[in-house]
Amino acid sequence: MPPTTTIPKKIPPPAAVTADKSLLKQQAYDQLKGLIQSATFEPGAFLSERQLAAHLGMSKTPIKAALERLEAEGFVAVSPQQGIVVRDLSIHEIADQFEIRLALESFVLRNIAGRLSDENAALLKDNLRQQQQAAKQSNVTTSARLDSAFHTLFCEFLGNQEILRVMLQLREKMHRVVTRVFQQNSDRLAPSYREHKAIADAVLAGDADQATVALEEHLNYGKQLLLSRRR
Repeated sequence: MPPTTTIPKKIPPPAAVTADKSLLKQQAYDQLKGLIQSATFEPGAFLSERQLAAHLGMSKTPIKAALERLEAEGFVAVSPQQGIVVRDLSIHEIADQFEIRLALESFVLRNIAGRLSDENAALLKDNLRQQQQAAKQSNVTTSARLDSAFHTLFCEFLGNQEILRVMLQLREKMHRVVTRVFQQNSDRLAPSYREHKAIADAVLAGDADQATVALEEHLNYGKQLLLSRRR
């Protein structure tokens, strides 16, 4: 009888192992951030690496890496005393972020007013159409998503990748707060749509001054509404 041949276990090359680990870390990050933004993990909730690993069906290694990113971005706080806690934005953080948004978005509007291509104008009008429909249906989740997309569109039209990166980070941090305001005050959906339309109409007409005025009024109203609920 010929000797039995043992087939060695296939060992992936180092590059493949690294890619798999990076993919798992990204998946853990995306899923955990999604659970925080959707308020599945509410502000003040205590988390543990073991529970999160079991929840996502992963080892603790990608979970730990994801938590480090989320801590750096302000979504969670990690300390030896308290452990892992889901953070919420403070009054000062909300005020600061609105100021940054106003400065960046005003710059963007002034540089794209009257300069949108037909394709970009169509994208903007489609977003507004969807906002109007979502407001009529009192659809908070869709309205919050379209609100974020509306402000991001202008940055995409400008094409400045650094401004776009900062704006996306700001919007992600504020997504939970904006969603909660819409949930607590669904009457805000229709006025928000009308304010967005005023901004878009001014941009399409090439009126940069009116666009920035409409933006400032819109952001200031949103800021005061958010802050009034935290005092």
